[in-house]
Amino acid sequence: MKIITQEQIESLKSFINSHEQFLVTGHKDPDGDCISSCLGTSLILEALHKKYILVNAGPFKRTEIKKYHDKFVDTIPFMTQEERNQTGLILNDCSELLRIGEVGDLKGFDTFIIDHHKTSEPFVGAKSIIDPSSPAASCLVQMLYEGIVGPLTKEASDILFFGFCTDTGFFRFLRNDSCEVFDLVSRMIKAGSNPNNMYDIITGGKPYSTRKLLGIHLSHAERYCNGRVVLTYETLEDTRKYGTEGRDSDTLYQSFLSCDGVEAVVFVRQETEFSCTAGFRSKNDVDVSAIAAKFGGGGHKNAAGMSTEGKLDTLIPAICKEFARVLG
Repeated sequence: MKIITQEQIESLKSFINSHEQFLVTGHKDPDGDCISSCLGTSLILEALHKKYILVNAGPFKRTEIKKYHDKFVDTIPFMTQEERNQTGLILNDCSELLRIGEVGDLKGFDTFIIDHHKTSEPFVGAKSIIDPSSPAASCLVQMLYEGIVGPLTKEASDILFFGFCTDTGFFRFLRNDSCEVFDLVSRMIKAGSNPNNMYDIITGGKPYSTRKLLGIHLSHAERYCNGRVVLTYETLEDTRKYGTEGRDSDTLYQSFLSCDGVEAVVFVRQETEFSCTAGFRSKNDVDVSAIAAKFGGGGHKNAAGMSTEGKLDTLIPAICKEFARVLG
């Protein structure tokens, strides 16, 4: 992970000082890091006495983020052209307007991007701080907060630690090049964040139905590419039967990635009659972000996602074909 430079800190501070108010948003179907980095950014704005509106298209399906739902609106308010000219847009954990979802017209706003995805491509005119080597967007926001506001408060620390823990799988995804990351973590712990409590917040409170649904996902699973890839899926009927509350895909990924010989796991969900989403996880050198990008998605080398038109019976063979091409 790269340490935020003073020049980068000043670039965000200058951006904030040049606007009267802000829209702070992230990608649709948010995870903990998306919510955490948005909330962390809002604390920077509060410290600088700036007005802001937190926006996210949702849905807030994950158990651990539901308590933050009421802090966000799902549609930007009407603004006159003069008001739009005075408003800055800050994108967190995301670089593309298409990934924001249906929240209203975001085109034309002066924009600043804070992101860490490998497939990030900031659009023309947007200012940005993008570091794919950072394990979470909340890590970038922490360094910006410390550079602009000062030492973390417990409130800021808890919010940012939440995002860090969700995107690192509670430290599982970190490697031996993470010294600077643990420096950030030590400052959060010093500010009062509790790893034990945070683990319970992130992993606990799952509805019983999610365990029943997990059994369905396990039963649907098949191995491909000589056993190197496991793919499973969720049908519309599965969703109707067990609901959408608190899916536990992380446990699903862990279960299969712990199997001997498995290098990647794919979970495909039929969201509507004509659209699907998919999540990808991998180990070592298998770059699932490149595969997700083939279907209009993206993410990190070992964790990516996508949303696309299609049906399970045609999308699953297409994904397997792409894995076969990449894995050889």
